Amino acid sequence: MSGHHHLSLKVLLGTALALGVLTVLTVSVAMIHIPSPFNIVVAIAIAAVKAYLVVMYFMNLRNDSKFNLLSFGFSILFLLIFVGITMLDTMFRVEVIPGF
Repeated sequence: MSGHHHLSLKVLLGTALALGVLTVLTVSVAMIHIPSPFNIVVAIAIAAVKAYLVVMYFMNLRNDSKFNLLSFGFSILFLLIFVGITMLDTMFRVEVIPGF
C-alpha cells in the first residue's frame, strides 16, 4: 500500500481562503432579492462548490485511490436519485379533501 500524499500549506490555506470567500458570497447572495426558484439554485450551487473543495482537498480524496472517489461519486448519485424521487412524489400529490 502506498503512503499518504500530504498537501502543502499553500494549497490548504488557498482552499481555506476560497471557502471563506464562498461563505461571504453565500451571505451576500442571501441578502440580495433573487426570484424564488433561482435563490435555491444559487445557494445549492455555492454549497456544492464548497463541498467539492472540502472533499477533494481537506478529506484528500483528490489524491486517494480511484475506488474511494468512485464510491463517493456513486453515493452522491444515489442521494440525487432519492431526492429526485421524493420531489416527484411531493410535487404531484393530489390535494387532500377537508374532512377526510
